[in-house]
Amino acid sequence: MRQVQATIDRIGLLQIDSVNVLARAHLLPLYSRLGPYDIGLLERASSKRPRRLVEYWAHEASFVPPETHRLLRWRMDRADREAWRTVRAAAEQTELLADVMAEVERSGPLTAGQVAGAVDPDHVPDRKNWGWNWPPVKSALEYLFWSGRITSAGRTAQFERLYDLPERVLPGEVHQAEAPGPEEAIAGLIEISAQAHGVGTARCLRDYFRLPAREAGRAIERLADQGRLIPAEVEGFTGPAWMHPEARRPRRIEARALLAPFDPLIFERRRLEELFGFHYRIEIYVPKSKRRHGYYVLPFLMDESLVARVDLKSDRDGSVLLVQAAWAEEDAPAETPAALAEELRLMATWLGLERVEVQPRGDLAADLAEALR
Repeated sequence: MRQVQATIDRIGLLQIDSVNVLARAHLLPLYSRLGPYDIGLLERASSKRPRRLVEYWAHEASFVPPETHRLLRWRMDRADREAWRTVRAAAEQTELLADVMAEVERSGPLTAGQVAGAVDPDHVPDRKNWGWNWPPVKSALEYLFWSGRITSAGRTAQFERLYDLPERVLPGEVHQAEAPGPEEAIAGLIEISAQAHGVGTARCLRDYFRLPAREAGRAIERLADQGRLIPAEVEGFTGPAWMHPEARRPRRIEARALLAPFDPLIFERRRLEELFGFHYRIEIYVPKSKRRHGYYVLPFLMDESLVARVDLKSDRDGSVLLVQAAWAEEDAPAETPAALAEELRLMATWLGLERVEVQPRGDLAADLAEALR
């Protein structure tokens, strides 16, 4: 748990996503940094006391430390004007909001379906209620969640959010602490972002928590004046950069990791391209016939370069880690297939799968299959 906590402290957040073709998105960044860790530790951190992670809108839906949840209260206060349109619309349903709030207070933690069943016994979701087209009770819950009046006590095995009151989820010292003003809070978030990045442009730093450009710019100036950000020049960056004063600057980096599509290292696509020369897009929502590299593609980091990418899927029934496509970057070294094969074997073991199987798609597929043999 000390290793898990140290990694959370360093990267600041774990993005949540429902896609489970390989593994849940929030599980993978810790694997990339720690290797085959016990995922029960992360589940405990996000659902048991002492609670080390809580859920809110950070970089999309994310797990953040409770202290960071406090820095996001300004966003909660702006729910009526900055939440999604479907969420904002629920603010006008005052009677429904009161009923939903009362049910969560009485019986939480509850799923949206459980709340709907209690508040509206005749409610039956139909085919219209899919994706972001939520029924009224779900919209009400999401408005209350966005505005901070309720929060998440964890997720079910089906990945449904469990809604509860903040005072029953957040540590007492965090829940009772006075909320910082927006200026102080955004400066705190920028500093967390800078610590996670090491070095980045203003665009990188504000994207980490999806911060407003003007307020983020003022926070950067404030932190620079305090010496908490240092001006830096980075070859390849199209704009000025900022470095956190505690960022490490090793002469050489030796590392190897598969990076999930929602890994913090690759959140900001322009930074990824400027630093690594690696053009990357998530193709989950692209029609299959138009995908270039695959559905759930993970870049492969080897030492200081991104050298390949693989489209991965967990075939749980067949106990196979399926490589649906494998592609090498133009300057990938000769040892790439062997290194990637070893990393895939390790990931398969962590996922509880018995073997790795490579399909013949991509310019690296044949060499990777040979390395695995």
